[in-house]
Amino acid sequence: MQLIKGITFAPFCPKGSFLNKKAYESFNSLVKGTGANFIMLVPNGLQDTPQSEEISYTSDATISDEELIQMIDHIHKAGLTVALKPTVNCKNGTWRAHINFFDIDVHCEPKWSNWFASYTKFQLHYAKIAQKTGCEMFIAGCEMVMSERRSDEWRKLISDIRTVYDGPVTYNTDKYQEDHVTWWDCVDSICSSGYYPAGSWEKELDRIEKVVEKFRKPFFFAECGCMSVTGSSKAPNDWTIRGTVNLQEQADWYAEMFEACQKRSWVGGFCLWDWPFKQYSTHKAKSNCGYNIYAKPAQDVVKKYYSLL
Repeated sequence: MQLIKGITFAPFCPKGSFLNKKAYESFNSLVKGTGANFIMLVPNGLQDTPQSEEISYTSDATISDEELIQMIDHIHKAGLTVALKPTVNCKNGTWRAHINFFDIDVHCEPKWSNWFASYTKFQLHYAKIAQKTGCEMFIAGCEMVMSERRSDEWRKLISDIRTVYDGPVTYNTDKYQEDHVTWWDCVDSICSSGYYPAGSWEKELDRIEKVVEKFRKPFFFAECGCMSVTGSSKAPNDWTIRGTVNLQEQADWYAEMFEACQKRSWVGGFCLWDWPFKQYSTHKAKSNCGYNIYAKPAQDVVKKYYSLL
């Protein structure tokens, strides 16, 4: 597996987002400003609640297939590799990790079987696009924690994806879940969301290393990042933290992550969260408290380490 120096670009963007030339300007700024060689695109699927069985991916809330294909072609022409990670979210704001149903089908209740049928349709739609456009990787979802115990359904899904896409297939589990997924043997690599608190990287890498050794699969962080707000480095997965802007805390978190991971030869790379399609101007960077690293000290840290990897 090529060493992944990646960034997630324009996740969950709505239809029309890539029709504006500013989206391409933002991508070009990403390439120039980070040294990335890998871009993850995240088409948006939506269900009403965690117990809804139907997933929509054709509304105005999801980028159109035509725009997505055009962006993939642009990224490839720029010399970068592309991964598609179609990801489902809940319209009511509940985190997708809580999508859940009874383990045994109950009459008149929503069922795993119906949900997985809809989820499979959603995934296969984008797997076909990945095949058509030559995407170098397909990631069959993200942080679906409560569903991960349904190993038979996940194995069937991965098998179905392989009937329409012939590249590497994996799945993005959440932080702390790497050693709870039992079906890593059916994918081509292991990946997770590395939102680990400052000061905990060595402990968590020790734990993940045991999973990598057990399954003998390549590993990378399919997501990782920290907001530029005071306190985020202690809970980098919590996007609801509010406080004073702290650009240095974000930069320090990235430096610690890279330093810790450089000591582990089995860490095959990173895909940072995230770089939006609608970019703020550089003079507003000092007041931006989000995950974006554009024009912040963290961008210098990322570019430095990506140039060394």
